[in-house]
Amino acid sequence: MENVLKGLKPELVLNYFEEISQIPRGSGNEKAISDYLKSFGEKLGLETIQDDALNIVIRKPATKGYENCPGVILQGHMDMVCEKNKDTQHDFTKDPIKLRVDGDMIYATGTTLGADNGIAVAMGMAVFASTDVEHPALELLVTTDEEAGMTGAMALDGSILKGKYIINLDSEEEGFLLVSCAGGVTGWTKLNAEFTNADANKQALLIEVKGLLGGHSGMDIIKQRANSNRLIGRLLNLLCVDFDLAKVEGGSKNNAIPRESEAVILVDKNDVSRVKECVEKISAEFKHEFSTSDPGLVVECLETTADKVLTKESKDNYIKAINLIPNGIQTMSMDIEDLVESSTNVGVVRTTDNEITFECAVRSSVGTLKEDITNKMNLLATTLGGKFELESDYPAWEYCKGSKLEDICVDTYEKLTGKKPVIKALHAGLECGLLLDKMPHAQAISLGPNMYEVHTPNEHLSISSTENTWNYLVAILKSMNQH
Repeated sequence: MENVLKGLKPELVLNYFEEISQIPRGSGNEKAISDYLKSFGEKLGLETIQDDALNIVIRKPATKGYENCPGVILQGHMDMVCEKNKDTQHDFTKDPIKLRVDGDMIYATGTTLGADNGIAVAMGMAVFASTDVEHPALELLVTTDEEAGMTGAMALDGSILKGKYIINLDSEEEGFLLVSCAGGVTGWTKLNAEFTNADANKQALLIEVKGLLGGHSGMDIIKQRANSNRLIGRLLNLLCVDFDLAKVEGGSKNNAIPRESEAVILVDKNDVSRVKECVEKISAEFKHEFSTSDPGLVVECLETTADKVLTKESKDNYIKAINLIPNGIQTMSMDIEDLVESSTNVGVVRTTDNEITFECAVRSSVGTLKEDITNKMNLLATTLGGKFELESDYPAWEYCKGSKLEDICVDTYEKLTGKKPVIKALHAGLECGLLLDKMPHAQAISLGPNMYEVHTPNEHLSISSTENTWNYLVAILKSMNQH
């Protein structure tokens, strides 16, 4: 290990963050990181539980003077979103994340950083390894598969947790206390794909949309950034000549706004130059539309080869679906200013031997609106002769008025900084709603350091904000015997 972060503060937190950055931990590939955390707890001589879903619970007794305080659960997730630039050579199943420091920021090199939510794991480990932090009885809960569907939290047996206060460390803005978040579900639209042999007299063209900023489909949806899957669909619908469609691909995770998508089409050889001119014109229109949100947008049209193409019906159904599936902001909250109430993200599009699939993240803080969006998706899929499926449905986290935990966190922040924290609801999904369903006696709050462009290869974490957040977390724990 290079120890890129050696000497930076908070030293113990960042040392642990660098350690876990060496362990591949994409969603669904958490066995190694889960075993590492299990070993960490056991080496400290602490009660450690690893359940069948690979969730980890570690318990640490209260320090002197805190024995009668309500127990605190520090909570985060061990998995990360695995996104990389197209020209980056990196295997997320075996390669460590290559960290680099640029001023106050920690970056990876051409990939996601994994500060979402590795920094929570590192902070939890630092609290448990420290001998000078005063605290009530603690439990460290680190869940699996949060990014892909929260299946770890869903599988968790809530009865094994004893704490009353849940401090979720999966937030991305210092000075904000999150007290509510949207629920969500993954929607799959699956259309039949039938193929025929390609016409040898036609030229295959690869059309690529790339250079987009992407981002977190919950946190960044309000920025109205371009969705590469949607742009490819729009472009194909606008093409000025007849074409055959060989395949469409785009995106890698439903909870990341897709940055790159491609389609392979076949056209009459006499129409190649006309198609390229048409693509250039549409590209200029896209660049104008997204000049502020995605200034790096690029559309390219290159010659390639293809041996089979979709039938006209399959092609037409794809174009209808990609242009009509709900995408982006659907409703804004009328109660909380600037809060997205419901949204969708057409995150992944794939062509297989017999299907074209559209994987979408649907979010809403209102359950009936979430249902309305998925009903529309179902109606579209069945109208086009396909099918629609739902998975990984998780509830919204509703605001708890009069929360004692909120009072403690607000009071501590004011004493520490002389300022009031911002109380905020979030459109992104957190595990708090699921955990509170399993632990109705508990209260929850979420906080974290400044992170930027999560779920993209430009994800970065503020070092100074991490230190501030660490000091704040320690202060919250220390203040527990004063309330």
